[in-house]
Amino acid sequence: MNDAAPAPTPAPAPRRRARVRAPELIGKGGWLNTGGKDLTLADFRGRVLILDFWTFCCINCLHVLDELRELEEKHRDTVVIVGVHSPKFVHEADHAAVVDAVERYEVHHPVLDDPELATWKQYAVRAWPTLVVIDPEGYVVAQHAGEGHAHAIERLVEELEAEHEAKGTLRRGDGPYVAPEPVATDLRFPGKALLLPSGNFLVSDSTRHQLVELSPDGETVVRRVGSGSRGFTAESFSEPQGLTLLPDGRVVVADTVNHALRTFDPVTGAVETVAGTGRQWWQGSPTSGPALEVDLSSPWDVAWWQGKVWIAMAGVHQLWTWDPETAAVAVAAGTTNEGLVDGPAAEAWFAQPSGLAAAGDRLWIADSETSALRYVQAPADGSADGYAIVTAVGSGLFDFGHRDGDAAQALLQHPLGVTALPDGSVAVCDTYNHALRRYDPATGQVSTLATDLREPSDAVLVDDDIVVVESARHRLTRLRLPEEAVRVDAVAHRTRRAATEVAPGTLRLDVVFQAPAGQKLDTRYGPSTRLLVSSTPPELLLGGEGQGTDLFRELELNPEVPEGVLHVSAMAASCDDDPANEYPACHVHQQDWGVPVRLVPDAATRLPLVLAGLDAE
Repeated sequence: MNDAAPAPTPAPAPRRRARVRAPELIGKGGWLNTGGKDLTLADFRGRVLILDFWTFCCINCLHVLDELRELEEKHRDTVVIVGVHSPKFVHEADHAAVVDAVERYEVHHPVLDDPELATWKQYAVRAWPTLVVIDPEGYVVAQHAGEGHAHAIERLVEELEAEHEAKGTLRRGDGPYVAPEPVATDLRFPGKALLLPSGNFLVSDSTRHQLVELSPDGETVVRRVGSGSRGFTAESFSEPQGLTLLPDGRVVVADTVNHALRTFDPVTGAVETVAGTGRQWWQGSPTSGPALEVDLSSPWDVAWWQGKVWIAMAGVHQLWTWDPETAAVAVAAGTTNEGLVDGPAAEAWFAQPSGLAAAGDRLWIADSETSALRYVQAPADGSADGYAIVTAVGSGLFDFGHRDGDAAQALLQHPLGVTALPDGSVAVCDTYNHALRRYDPATGQVSTLATDLREPSDAVLVDDDIVVVESARHRLTRLRLPEEAVRVDAVAHRTRRAATEVAPGTLRLDVVFQAPAGQKLDTRYGPSTRLLVSSTPPELLLGGEGQGTDLFRELELNPEVPEGVLHVSAMAASCDDDPANEYPACHVHQQDWGVPVRLVPDAATRLPLVLAGLDAE
């Protein structure tokens, strides 16, 4: 990169204004993790309150939950984190599903279930995840969209502790968190399953951070692998998910929250790390090289195909590979941009790929956030650079439902698993529809094989049966593959967020980024910011799409397109501002927005999106 490259022009910093009183916390679903008590803002007076606007489908939200764990523990007597669950999918508005998610992801703080997005709207939130910091006197002091802000928030927390300790407005003590009663089951929110050569099943028992081997009946526990506590040792996993067999008999495990691949030998019981460092990959990090030296990001599933292990890298919306022969990893498909774009593998967009299944010259993909079934097509000539991405079912980030029939109009809802069937068709674990679906490439038809499955996340073939991982029922369920599909009433949905009204014509897009206290933009090697803009449908934008380094853009909206979605991806890198430190710590702040817009004459001509800032608009 050219050292003399001009520094990017950041968007104008938000204006200092009178302090803003935090709106009340309201949610029709009520409170979780409080022992049945309803809370108000007054209950948090004297504490630093961090609101985490999240939804449980979102991998970035899960990253933030993990980022906040250390801060939550370190400042437990002064800081209270409250999760505000704000659903994207219809299933996520189901209170029972939120209860499950809070346990599944070990959320150890109060959670407000806000199925109608009432508090989301009061705080003018536009993206998952968003963090809002409220001081001990009840005033909003900061807002951050996306992940990677834990360091900046901890600095702010320390400043607020000192300020309000001096003023006498800080109240120390235990928070309002009340742990729910534990439930005894052999499995707890299992993720994926594998049929071992012995005939036993190996299951990733994700919430208990273990692998569990079950006898052929799918119920009797043969052994457990792992300590049962989070960790990155030979005895520990952290929310493991995908499993696949290597030709030598070892099992590759996607150790999701450890951002690593591990191998497990069913014969010796040995566990070994083969890829990943335990650190999460960030923009600018290496994307290929020795496997144990390259960071990964939430690997969710793995599959042996074309002589390598293919990885559904959910955290960065890509597919990677690990080659056991060379002990190297590399990006195989995807740009890290979130969305649904087919074509050459290097140019494709994914959205949280979460399930893989190899079948001949195709690698099937459950692309969860686009509610899509997709596949990698291997090149006919066997060349290494000829892979292509094709969508079989699905249309984008905001369309989902339960509809059978022709694949062009069929709908899924956040599928997490995919299984190749003997006849060349594909079974899809249609997770948020609680269904097992089937796509037949020969006819282009989608049908329903079974319903009333509670959050199915994977399935394996056993003779003429298919064994489904019912994650939210904590069990494996054996089904006979039927000759014909079960008919269900068609349902279609779009994301529930209200559209932002903007004027047709020129729209000023400002991504507001203010480097946290004690940091500055890192311009030592050129621009440290990036902005990528696109739209659905593409015709919505007459100008302003594409990538650049400024955090603002003049967009030209087509008056002939009444509504659509603006896709905005922003990144900024800041470093500690300490002239005495030759090697300052650097931090990456990034976020993707999908902003539904409706074109209305005389509406707003500016769209501000807060990446990080104080008194955010």
